[in-house]
Amino acid sequence: MTDHCSAAFEQLATSMGFSCADAGGVAEIRNPLDLENWTLPVLGALIIVGSILALVYAIRRLRRDGDPTNLVLWVGALFFLFIIEPPIYFPATFGTEDALGTMFAHNVFTVDFLWGRLPLYIVAIYPLMATIAFETVRMLGVFRRYGTFVGAMCVGFVHHAFYEIFDQLGPQLRWWEWSPDNDIAQPFLDSVPVPSIVVFAALWPMSLALCTQFFVGRHVDSGRRFRGRQLVGRTIGIGLLASVGTVILPLPATILGVIAGTPGRAAGYIAELAIIAVVSVYVLVVQWTRLRSGSSAGTLTGPDAARPDNAFVRVYAIIYLVVMAVLWASALPDYASADDGVTANGDPIGNVWYTIAAFVVALAAVTATWSVRRTHPAGQAAPSPEMAAAE
Repeated sequence: MTDHCSAAFEQLATSMGFSCADAGGVAEIRNPLDLENWTLPVLGALIIVGSILALVYAIRRLRRDGDPTNLVLWVGALFFLFIIEPPIYFPATFGTEDALGTMFAHNVFTVDFLWGRLPLYIVAIYPLMATIAFETVRMLGVFRRYGTFVGAMCVGFVHHAFYEIFDQLGPQLRWWEWSPDNDIAQPFLDSVPVPSIVVFAALWPMSLALCTQFFVGRHVDSGRRFRGRQLVGRTIGIGLLASVGTVILPLPATILGVIAGTPGRAAGYIAELAIIAVVSVYVLVVQWTRLRSGSSAGTLTGPDAARPDNAFVRVYAIIYLVVMAVLWASALPDYASADDGVTANGDPIGNVWYTIAAFVVALAAVTATWSVRRTHPAGQAAPSPEMAAAE
């Protein structure tokens, strides 16, 4: 589909070792041994397997416990993906060429869709990352004690930590490449655009979590059961509204960008991320301390006594961190010898200090879910205080 191969996209594709003109068809399968390097099939397997397991777990939770929250989140993330991504991949087709241009290009992986634009692992990473972040916050009882909006902020913060471990490494290992001349991507933190660090790592999962918890999760927590038709409608609505929220939440930075250009936009993004981080760190630490104190005393009451557990997330989050640590370790020799932010192979490097901070936050969040007493069987949502009182 060469008519979709803009000069900018073709340049990015060529730098990663493939031709846009040869990336053919709605779907294409490649030999994983023929990819750019060994990290691509490892990354793909990590994300795709995790996403499938997250879906299986979500279906089991719905059938066993009557809790559709995980399934709505998983499917809602896909709705969001298919609303947001196509205009970015095909700006000429969707009439967004002047506004967006060509922002980046993915490398080709084992399974690709849409003429090399959309690897299968990207489809999988949206619901997987959303599940890990949402369930981590949910297991710590943040939604029940602090409400939907604060809980969604914490989801955005936790997602940001897990995502940036991956985001800061991708350009160096040729998982994708950003267009450095695209104004929308400016400014950059080393090889990663600040808009990606804030919008795609923190604000979109915050928006998805906010909609999921508001339309489904909080009702499930209060004991309500949904019919299939209700869930379908709410899931579609969540995907649509989460997309709108991803436009609304960065508005302060967008407005500052219009007024003061790139420096104003950068200041706006940094301010938004700082607010999310400060609130989330305070809430997560206080809530974890409360749970630990209650667990030590042998009694958990109120909202803290009704926290669903998710064994899959507690285990797979660790697997994700271990595999990503191995991938980062493989990249460190070239990273250390890079000259002016570029490796000897010509690949831009991310920010290792930002990555270390992300590892610390992600590991702390996972450890917190293991270190507090689980108040009921794995995967089974406990009744709300109101339901318990009625019983």
